[in-house]
Amino acid sequence: MSTPVRALTLEQLRERTSEKWREYPADVLPLFVAETDFPLAPAITRALERAVAAGDTGYVASRTPLPAAYSEFARRRFGWTPDPVRMRSTADVSMGIVEILRRVTAPGDRVIVMPPVYPPFYDLVEEAGAIVERVPLRDTGAAWEIDLDGIRAALETGARAVLLCSPHNPTGTVHTSESLAALAALAAAHGATVISDEIHAPLAQPESAFTPFLAVSDAAREVGYAVISASKAFNLAGLKCALMVTASDGPTGVVRALPVEVEWRTGQFGLIAATAAFSEQSDDWLDGLLATLDENRQLLAALLAEHLPGARYRIPDAGYLAWVDLTDLGWGDNPARRILREAKVALHYGPAFGAEGAGHVRLNFGTSPEILTEAVARIAALRDS
Repeated sequence: MSTPVRALTLEQLRERTSEKWREYPADVLPLFVAETDFPLAPAITRALERAVAAGDTGYVASRTPLPAAYSEFARRRFGWTPDPVRMRSTADVSMGIVEILRRVTAPGDRVIVMPPVYPPFYDLVEEAGAIVERVPLRDTGAAWEIDLDGIRAALETGARAVLLCSPHNPTGTVHTSESLAALAALAAAHGATVISDEIHAPLAQPESAFTPFLAVSDAAREVGYAVISASKAFNLAGLKCALMVTASDGPTGVVRALPVEVEWRTGQFGLIAATAAFSEQSDDWLDGLLATLDENRQLLAALLAEHLPGARYRIPDAGYLAWVDLTDLGWGDNPARRILREAKVALHYGPAFGAEGAGHVRLNFGTSPEILTEAVARIAALRDS
């Protein structure tokens, strides 16, 4: 069994200069942006130290070990071996999404998103010149599901692409392989494209049965693109590296035709770090991180049940983001504002994820049990104020 990865102390974390630790004053506990509070995987630290020592700070090479490293990672973790020849790198997942959308849609085309969803999705669609078509996830009371009937209706009336978040942010849902295969079949039947943001895939808990979109069916391989990165699981967002992954000739041709500058936007340190992250040397560390996040997602459930019984929280299948419904507490459509102002805890605003986020907050539990416990205690104190 892997050793759980433990978070750094608050004193150590406040030495960081990233967004999470510089946006708010020191009396605020920051649980908003998707950065984690853990040390880097040792293999990543070693790789970056070697690069600095060698002055390996030039342009990204035209041939790199990253596609092969990801292919092997996907084989070990997901039982799927994508072809490294069918991948290209870029700066981050958002850039990959926009560049693909620009090639598979025309100005004014409609692109389906499934709220509540990662807020930049709305902006990315618009940046590509397309129009957002909202098809919310279905809440069954026990889980969130893709609304396949809603997707079908949108495609039948002309939507040209689907922007999929898998695993889903903010709910942490791992969509079933059956629902993904049905989505692929719908897209194929209507000549549409599916772009799957799989940035949280390495953080799927072992029992969640995550399946990459491109692995679910022949139809998915024909209509689909996946955009992946080590940045969320290994906390590498500032180093700028993602992969656009394809699995059939049509999508591969689209990605190969992208301007070389799209690939040159990849960060050299990001590529070096991602290659180390996806190597076998980092597997034990990742398993330890998953064990820690499992403990934290269960701890959060216990803390909310004890101190904020009006909160509704469904334990996520993947990631370190909790989607918490505070509607019954009566703190308004955007309770994170009051929580920041009065409890000094920074959470992500629920309404930013779509109208379905009214009354909700997104909480990052990729931290220490002590910080998580203190944050919930501060929020709970608002009930009596």
